[in-house]
Amino acid sequence: MAEHDITRRGFLQSTAYGLCASGLLSQAWAASSGGVPTRPLGGTGVQVSMLGLGGHHAGRGRDDAKSVRLIRKAIDLGVTFMDNAWEYHNGRAEDVMGKALRDGYRDKAFLMTKHHGRDKKTAMQHLEDSLRRLQTDVIDLWQFHEVVYDKDPEMIFAPGGGIEAAELAKKQGKVRFIGFTGHRSPMLHLKMLAYGYPWDAVQMPMNVFDAHHKSFQQHVLPILVRRNIGVIAMKTMASGHVLRAKVATPQEALNYIWSQPVSTIVSGMESEALLEANVATARAFKPMSAAAQAKLLARTKEAALTGEFEPFKTAPNYDGPIGRKLHGVK
Repeated sequence: MAEHDITRRGFLQSTAYGLCASGLLSQAWAASSGGVPTRPLGGTGVQVSMLGLGGHHAGRGRDDAKSVRLIRKAIDLGVTFMDNAWEYHNGRAEDVMGKALRDGYRDKAFLMTKHHGRDKKTAMQHLEDSLRRLQTDVIDLWQFHEVVYDKDPEMIFAPGGGIEAAELAKKQGKVRFIGFTGHRSPMLHLKMLAYGYPWDAVQMPMNVFDAHHKSFQQHVLPILVRRNIGVIAMKTMASGHVLRAKVATPQEALNYIWSQPVSTIVSGMESEALLEANVATARAFKPMSAAAQAKLLARTKEAALTGEFEPFKTAPNYDGPIGRKLHGVK
């Protein structure tokens, strides 16, 4: 078996494990005030909505009022996990979300943002920028963004590295929990985990192609579950390629990931219609059986094996400009 392939038997075993792990699925039926089920974020003691709002898409439009309305509607519907990043739209995404979280909405939301500080000084600068833009005194989850380059883990954990900023921010009460993200390689995630830091959450690609190619689900997910680290799934539609490949419906794609031991799915929803559709799917969710999951993956295998439909795992043009500049990638 190739390093990143997964057999039918292995998948069925891992799925059975996933369906039981941490009791996530059995706990998913605890509805938030807006009616979207919630799940535990690892060992933090916090419940988060199983559907999260992607900050990049929510802050994409030029109309601030429209973006604010979308974010507030999401919270009103029960989508209370808010994703963002220091670099999104040159800070505009955080600015817009800060406006949306006024008038009592901040108290209803679990606020996550990400940063590119690989050294302590830069990370703290990014933190202060994010706090100002988001108009808050504390960020619930602060994550190292885009760990996609081989040197990223060493930079973060070097003396004077970004991990020192994470610890300082927690001591100062400006951050509650710490995590990291990345879309390129499960081996980089394993490298970050090998440092033994008590991560609260990890964000990574999970979709109906991933099990067949450079699989985060196969290589990283079991470790996160074992260490009780919150799992944040992203790119559940493989940046739109799931629909372009015509191998699964949006509902199938989401239900497949929710049937894994994930805390939440961060979904790029830039319209109220898409938000409403995803909320409806979340409210109607029932775990897929192992047999149904295996059948779905059999349908996606041929399209997935080359990695064509997960270009973010190989193509540098999916990496953000801050990281590209830091690592000298044009």
